[in-house]
Amino acid sequence: MQSDGELMLGGLLGACHMASMEDLPAIVAEHGGLAGFSDAVIYVTDLQQMLLVPLPGQRAGSGEPLEPFKIDTTLAGLAFRSVEIIQSRGEGENEQWWVPLLDGTERIGVLGLTATGGGELAEWRAKRLAALISALVVSKRPTSDSYARAVRARPVSLSAEVVQNLLPPGTYADADVVVSAMLEPAYEAGGDAYDYARDEGALHLAIFDSMGHDTSSALTTTVAVAAFRQSRRERQDLPATGEAIDAAIAEQFTGRFATGVLADLDLRTGWLSWVNRGHHPPLVLRDGRLVATLTSEPDPPMGFRLSPSTGLLRYQLQPGDRLVFFTDGIIEAQSPDKELFGLERFIDFIIRHEANGLTAPETLRRLIQAILQHQSDRLQDDATVLMLEWHSGQERRLTL
Repeated sequence: MQSDGELMLGGLLGACHMASMEDLPAIVAEHGGLAGFSDAVIYVTDLQQMLLVPLPGQRAGSGEPLEPFKIDTTLAGLAFRSVEIIQSRGEGENEQWWVPLLDGTERIGVLGLTATGGGELAEWRAKRLAALISALVVSKRPTSDSYARAVRARPVSLSAEVVQNLLPPGTYADADVVVSAMLEPAYEAGGDAYDYARDEGALHLAIFDSMGHDTSSALTTTVAVAAFRQSRRERQDLPATGEAIDAAIAEQFTGRFATGVLADLDLRTGWLSWVNRGHHPPLVLRDGRLVATLTSEPDPPMGFRLSPSTGLLRYQLQPGDRLVFFTDGIIEAQSPDKELFGLERFIDFIIRHEANGLTAPETLRRLIQAILQHQSDRLQDDATVLMLEWHSGQERRLTL
């Protein structure tokens, strides 16, 4: 005989095979009741990770449409930030639960539930229900315009539409490595992008900053990322990959270029290999301090067909090191009185928040907010940061 939890999870999985994103909330509410959960509501994060917005079609008990929650000032937002179940007293013996929605290590949003009674079994079921919902949301969002519309607080520019569909998830983690990235402005992004992928015992990653802030910049970046992926999947080394990107941009555009850092990390040994094509050097943080700025004589930006000179560079990471890539929009962000955010403030921000025990994704979320506040919410340039933490397969501290 199946338990209530098995009936809930099995029934939900079976019912969602042919369901759309719009069908998901009602199906979750129906099957959550089998395990004693009621009033199930699904919230997902907006593009800037400032709000939790309800999936379309959900309504409050009064019949009114659900309103968004602010991530930084609500219990639902606390569950998102801390990646922990947050419980509060409801009516009678009921409790209101906010359960984080995670796909692997990507924070999708939160699940709201009313639970009668608690205990370890109820929490176990709530976490498994949230895990299944997360997987379902992720599997259905690529084909759902209602989802794309819901997570946008305002219209998206054409250049941002191009770039946002180009990027991998903002967070990835396994036993060896944690990767987290953020890009702003989310609604007008043009020339910045990042990319990463695991390949057996290696991690490939790159950051790009194309000339300008318009649709042509986004198209230049698209060509750069596509050439990076094509070359690495054909097992070209990093200098050859940089040359392939250089040629691809030059073939498609006249007078346009992209800077970037292309890197490979050997996940078994910690050896980092990289080429720098006219970009800011990566940083290495260890034990709460900056231990290395990976400076070199940068090779020319990609798109000019100028011969590189430096070639492949190498650095030995230690377990627990954080490797930080960034674009100039981070450190050159200016306040209304022309004060730069600056490299020192950038490094100090990451170190202080790491010391406070924040996860890498939450640290970067707050960093982008700090940069926006520094510029009174009006960025002069795209600001992108990509952070990697290497663990060498050792038991690691919780990073999500």
